Amino acid sequence: MTDPNPLVSLVYCSSATRPFDEQELAELLTVSRARNSARDITGMLLYRGGEFVQILEGTRSDVDELMERIGRDPRHRDVRVLIEEPLHERRFAEWTMGYRSLVAAEPAMASGYRDSFDDLRVGDHDMIGRAIMELTLWFRVRESTPSRG
Repeated sequence: MTDPNPLVSLVYCSSATRPFDEQELAELLTVSRARNSARDITGMLLYRGGEFVQILEGTRSDVDELMERIGRDPRHRDVRVLIEEPLHERRFAEWTMGYRSLVAAEPAMASGYRDSFDDLRVGDHDMIGRAIMELTLWFRVRESTPSRG
């Protein structure tokens, strides 16, 4: 028997209608984490230079409802679903919303360093999937590494 409300993973990108400062992002995360926890939605959020990339995990109905809300949110424009796929187990089970603000690249960064999300907006599905997995791995490694400083 097929589950009528299966677990899914959805990745979207959007542009902020105006830049967010760190305080505004902190407020957005506080509200998002509380709402996501109440709906059993997990995932991560990346923000850089006015661009968002977010991975959402939850039941199809909960994720669809959240995406409808995001699509109506006046802080977002050009909301695009990049990947939606069934999920057998959560990748971000412990995070109601993991978060990273990406800093600008330094001139001496290694070639291949991702300094924008531009390639997520165009390209084939396989390339987008690889980019999302790269971002996910990058995020998870940094979350598990104790901060130095």
